[in-house]
Amino acid sequence: MSLSFCGNDTNTSYNVNNGVLNNICFLDALNLVPHVFLLFITFPILFIGWGSQSSKVQIHHNTWLHFPGHNLRWILTFVLLFVHVCEIAEGIVSDAKMTSRHLHLFMPAIVGFIAATTSIIYYHNIETSNFPKLLLALFLYWVLAFISKTIKLVKYCENGIGVHQLRFCITGAMVVLYGLLMAVEINVIRRYVFFMSPQKVKPPEDLQDLGVRFLQPFVNLLSKATYWWMNPLIITAHKRPVELRTIGKLPIAMRALTNYVSLKDAYDEQKKKVMDQPHKTPSIWFAIYKAFGRPILLSSTFRYLADLLGFAGPLCISGIVQHLGATNETKTEQDLPSSPFVSVCFLSSKEFLDNNFVLAVLLFLALILQRTFLQASYYVAIETGINLRGALLAMIYNKILKLSTSNMSMGEMTLGQINNLVAIETNQLMWFLFLCPNLWAMPVQIIMGVILLYKLLGVSALVGAAVIVLLAPVQYFIATKLAEVQKNTLDYSTERLKKTNEILKGIKLLKLYAWENVFCASVEETRMKELTSLKTFALHTSLSIFMNAAIPIAAVLATFVTHVYVEGVTLTPASAFASLSLFHILVTPLFLLSTVVRFAVKALVSVQKLSEFFTSDEIRDDSTRNGESPALLDACRKHPGIHSRAINRKQPLRYQLDRYESSPRRQLRPQDSEEAAIKVYGGYFSWGTGLATLSNIDIQIPTGQLTMVVGQVGCGKSSLLLAILGEMQTLEGRVCWSKLPAEGDRRADGLYSAGEVTAEEEDSKNRYSVAYAGQKPWLLNATVEENITFGSPFSKKRYKAVTDACSLQPDIDLLPFGDQTEIGERGINLSGGQRQRICVARALYQNTSIVFLDDPFSALDIHLSDHLMQEGILKFLQEDKRTVVLVTHKLQYLTHADWIIAMKDGFVLREGTLKDIQNNDNELYEHWKTLMNRQDQELEKDTEADQAALERKTLRRAMYSREAKAHQMEEEGEEEEEEEDEEDEMSSALRLRTKMPWRTCWRYLTSGGYLLLFLMVISKLLKHSVIVAIDYWLVRWTSASQNVSSDSTVYNVTDWRDMEERQTYYVMGFCILSASGIVLCLITSLTVEWLGLTAARNLHNNLLKKIILAPIRFFDTTPVGLILNRFSADTNIIDQHIPPTLESLTRSTLLCLSAIGVISYANRFFLIALIPLGVAFYFIQKYFRVASKDLQELDDNTQLPLLCHFSETAEGLTTIRAFRHESRFKQRMLELTDTNNLAYLFLSAANRWLEVRTDYLGACIVLTAAITSINSGLTSGIVGLGLTYALTVTNYLNWVVRNLADLEVQIGAVKKVNSFLNIESECYEGSLDPQQVPDDWPKSGEIKISDLCVRYESNLKPVLKHVKAYIKPGQKVGICGRTGSGKSSLSLAFFRMVDIFDGKIVIDGVDICKLPLHTLRSRLSIILQDPVLFSGSIRLNLDPECTCSDERLWEALEIAQLKNLVKSLPGGLDAMVTEGGENFSVGQRQLFCLARAFVRKSSILIMDEATASIDMATENILQKVVMTAFADRTVVTIAHRVSSILDADLVLVFSEGILIESDAAATLLNNPDGLFTFLVKSHK
Repeated sequence: MSLSFCGNDTNTSYNVNNGVLNNICFLDALNLVPHVFLLFITFPILFIGWGSQSSKVQIHHNTWLHFPGHNLRWILTFVLLFVHVCEIAEGIVSDAKMTSRHLHLFMPAIVGFIAATTSIIYYHNIETSNFPKLLLALFLYWVLAFISKTIKLVKYCENGIGVHQLRFCITGAMVVLYGLLMAVEINVIRRYVFFMSPQKVKPPEDLQDLGVRFLQPFVNLLSKATYWWMNPLIITAHKRPVELRTIGKLPIAMRALTNYVSLKDAYDEQKKKVMDQPHKTPSIWFAIYKAFGRPILLSSTFRYLADLLGFAGPLCISGIVQHLGATNETKTEQDLPSSPFVSVCFLSSKEFLDNNFVLAVLLFLALILQRTFLQASYYVAIETGINLRGALLAMIYNKILKLSTSNMSMGEMTLGQINNLVAIETNQLMWFLFLCPNLWAMPVQIIMGVILLYKLLGVSALVGAAVIVLLAPVQYFIATKLAEVQKNTLDYSTERLKKTNEILKGIKLLKLYAWENVFCASVEETRMKELTSLKTFALHTSLSIFMNAAIPIAAVLATFVTHVYVEGVTLTPASAFASLSLFHILVTPLFLLSTVVRFAVKALVSVQKLSEFFTSDEIRDDSTRNGESPALLDACRKHPGIHSRAINRKQPLRYQLDRYESSPRRQLRPQDSEEAAIKVYGGYFSWGTGLATLSNIDIQIPTGQLTMVVGQVGCGKSSLLLAILGEMQTLEGRVCWSKLPAEGDRRADGLYSAGEVTAEEEDSKNRYSVAYAGQKPWLLNATVEENITFGSPFSKKRYKAVTDACSLQPDIDLLPFGDQTEIGERGINLSGGQRQRICVARALYQNTSIVFLDDPFSALDIHLSDHLMQEGILKFLQEDKRTVVLVTHKLQYLTHADWIIAMKDGFVLREGTLKDIQNNDNELYEHWKTLMNRQDQELEKDTEADQAALERKTLRRAMYSREAKAHQMEEEGEEEEEEEDEEDEMSSALRLRTKMPWRTCWRYLTSGGYLLLFLMVISKLLKHSVIVAIDYWLVRWTSASQNVSSDSTVYNVTDWRDMEERQTYYVMGFCILSASGIVLCLITSLTVEWLGLTAARNLHNNLLKKIILAPIRFFDTTPVGLILNRFSADTNIIDQHIPPTLESLTRSTLLCLSAIGVISYANRFFLIALIPLGVAFYFIQKYFRVASKDLQELDDNTQLPLLCHFSETAEGLTTIRAFRHESRFKQRMLELTDTNNLAYLFLSAANRWLEVRTDYLGACIVLTAAITSINSGLTSGIVGLGLTYALTVTNYLNWVVRNLADLEVQIGAVKKVNSFLNIESECYEGSLDPQQVPDDWPKSGEIKISDLCVRYESNLKPVLKHVKAYIKPGQKVGICGRTGSGKSSLSLAFFRMVDIFDGKIVIDGVDICKLPLHTLRSRLSIILQDPVLFSGSIRLNLDPECTCSDERLWEALEIAQLKNLVKSLPGGLDAMVTEGGENFSVGQRQLFCLARAFVRKSSILIMDEATASIDMATENILQKVVMTAFADRTVVTIAHRVSSILDADLVLVFSEGILIESDAAATLLNNPDGLFTFLVKSHK
């Protein structure tokens, strides 16, 4: 066929007799002019621009400007490109119908497409370089293009070409588009190019702050739609881990403060509406709609567009298959007037759409658009959900800070409820917002799908739809059951964890008493219950998966069988495959609907709870400090995104939030007398019950003096402090705070910087800050230093003075990182006394004028109390002339008080100086004196017990192992860093990051058993083969019926019978295959869940056994929290998360593979196109997995501090409010919320990045499959099958990657558990058989120690060196020495808890190294320093193996002086012991341990510093019992107080692991230079 621009099949091709513009070819050529003009002008500019920018790797985001109409321009350009594609296609199809080539039909359109693409690239470059003047070139282009197209349109009209011709419609659309683009250009030029003073375009406020890296709101539309801006992050994640530094800050519009302001305003509006109706509560739903309605509507619009475009797939498939099946094509004549102008072919839209290639391209474009809109809808919904969560968290936090204390103390609002609001309810609402576009989009999708099915198949389609609709409630029922079962599982797992935690905490005792197996069995019993619950869970999950897979099969079966038999119509490939893909579309919303409905119900409940919380009581606001700042509120309202500079930078955020709703509670009365710092007039205060807890309070607190508040327990001393602080409800009277003297204004807590607040304001603010130390110590999850300074500037001198006054320095020195060690929930657990002293130190350190100390001595012993009183209160505070109010029970300090307030039963008994009280109320004074004498006597008894030394010892023990561990880890870290520096960037660590842990996966799968694994693989493969077979059978069936209908026009009876038989054969085959497919769906879903369960069971059992049998050194060097994590978080992942992920991964992978297999079978050429697509897919998943893993970790790591911050705020409300630090805490909360939201947003954007790319790959697969199939000459059925499968690939490709990424994160849990399975167990076997050991061994209790050398591990130094000793039967032996001398190591050596690498211990003639461990440990008794009790009955604690009679247990209790106590308890021996034995005192717990040792009736008892942590009375009982009940037994006492072993028959004195002295105590004391003599003297 000859080729020419105007074609050469007619003479009129180049005829211009009627005028140039009347020749259609020249008219098309005229359209080339503007495009060529643009290309010639812009190319040089672009090249020059790119040349100058090539040095910059990435244009700085300061240059991200948006000219006016930015988004509109992008949308118009995209539409223009689409119209150009249609124009090209129309030209090519028209040209194909001509006898010679007419290039003018499509050539200008191709050049136009290039020009439109160039225009947007050109515009983008001008925008990034901020040079709007260059837009004049574009303006000229739009004008020229508009003129040339208008001329063409006019000429078409003149020659009678109208809307029935597609080319006319395309030209009309172009005219409109060029006109609109021209208008957009004029708008920009008008502002920035012409006029006397063109404006300067400024980048958004956020981007001037270089910390903002979340660029979705700022980039252009194409980058927004494809998440192109995420590329740098995802690529760099491949080289180095993503950290908080990498992700920067949140844009202003997404910050919690911004969203809080808009939600709060909307909520306040609702409040105003219901003010007059007391029974109505303000609606949170309306507030949410007002604040976040627009983005929700936008997300829903995108969703509707995506759903409607989704139906293009089935319709295009139907068209393609129909045209391929059509045997003869009728040529349609065009009804146009004959004139030289109409010398070429004009198509109608129907003829245009009859072309298969056109349909294939339309299908591709529809898919691209549908996926883009769908991801945009997801993104907007998720962003809105996250913004809502941030706003709700800020609202909840603000409410917490205003909660009335009575609410918390009366149990109306518990900590657990607040934590639930933060962790659960806000997340429920966030998830509801993610899913809510589905609520209204799904019904539309379902209705549309059913209508289209009806159009294709008639009434039978309704049968299929009915099957789906009827089975949907079953799905909902399964989903609700799943939620119930999950709750039961949680209860069992909590119980299992509690038991495991007890085992880990008491592991030393369990090993020493050889009870580990008894307690292990108890955990296994609970685990079995948990597994039973998990089985039910697995069953319901597999049913849910089965329903998902089986319903479409059942629906298709019902529809097609009905279609053939009821309607009596043959099934064509076109209708069969179009309806097949429609069913696939329909099933998704119906299953999602049950989930969405469930979330909607949960959201309703959550809103109800939030509503109750927001309307609960607040602390009374008496007056306003400085009013709300009107300027700030205006700024918030003017800018919905708060883009105001005032909010962003000039002040830190905390003031805005504080000012936004600040109103203090303490009245200012400057006219009052200046002598008293605080006065209370006629005060009646209540805890919210309406009954006065404090009555008739008339007191004054003198300025700069020490006021003490005394009285019996429960008389209202603490309440008085809280009433003054405004924490109680004032029924009557008032509290007045005086104006402070000038030196009072010296608070330097750094809250307000100079020039920000006026002097007067600052003065009024400082006055109200009170340094307060509550009765119950409250610590932050922060370092020791941060807990003491509490937001005030650090002053080294002041800090040292405070820590010395509170005797904290020795404690700080013990911590691994000194005062930089984290304490609190997540850090090191300190004792009560240490916590109390840190809280007092905090109050002392604050530079406030008034200090309230609420019983600071309650948890301190006499030495610490005296030191704190002298150094801290009398010296540090009084010298500073600070007003101190001290609540105390220690009456011996009353002599130091300047003013005393004596309280009784909620009112003030006496007030005045001690002298006043002595003169006015001698009876009270005498009563105090007798109490003081009694306290002094108790003190004398107690002076020997040094509490501080004990606390430090406990801390040192806790730290010893961790310190070694931390040091070791630090060294390892340093080594690693050095290695990494040496190695190349793409080091082995990087390869590890990108590598999927296949070996761990294999271990997980095999731990479920090879049989189940084999079953799973086989059933999966079979299921997918059968599903493919069902569809292939459909091809044969439809092709056969199509051939019959096309071959025979006249039927005889025989033909009818043949036809019916054939029909029955195909229907039967289809039914059998479908039924087997449904059965296989059930089998596969069950095998996967069962495999997961078995693996979970085996992994947990192995882990528990390994941990229980591990040597004690393992527990010393591994924090309990770490071990517990394996049993909690990791086990939970293995139990509940891995099986569904594994199922989803295998299903989506096999679906994709079977689809690719089917397409390749239909068409070999597709395999060639598959290679580049496969490579692209490999790289996309490789890069995504690494980034996703990091971002997921960031999200998890940033969530915990946020939740902790909420709970610690709720616990320390009184302290925070007393200190007036609300604003600082709000600021911290906003920062933590923003950080967590940012991590989540990045994770969501990364997911969208992946999905857009995999969706586009899927669309490419569909396009290649369609184009290769059309020309291959295949039957229409096979083509239909291939395209239907290609469409499903688009849905499943991203699931493959997402599940792969999830599995990679989750399989980490298996890896962690496996790492513990490699630890060595203790050697439980001995060379002697247990039968060879006499039953009554050891009988006499003789111990020979010869040349004993002991170490904790083979790679550590010995802790005992060549010890030789002989202990006669029945001897009482004392062992002493300085800390770390090896005393306790010897006691552990008796039980082989440490490594005896030389020498031996022989007990009653048997070398203990030859005995089986269980035998050895079960025959000796020990009482440890720390008494350990387990939750359960008293019987369980004394005899867990249940081998002793009740008489023996009662006898043991009587010896331990506990018989009366136990008898008085309900249940006697079966009375319950709470966790850790908290319902007994420390002394009673130690006596229980003594009873436990006696129950065993061993001839050897070892007491390892057993009296160290008990009072004198209990110690006397212990000593008496040892002397009488254990008179005939060998007792080895490791002494903490040397005085307790002065009566011993033999004393062994150790120093640095060597036995230095060994003799009777009296003999050793005769040596004045001996170590024992020195120890005795130093302890007196």
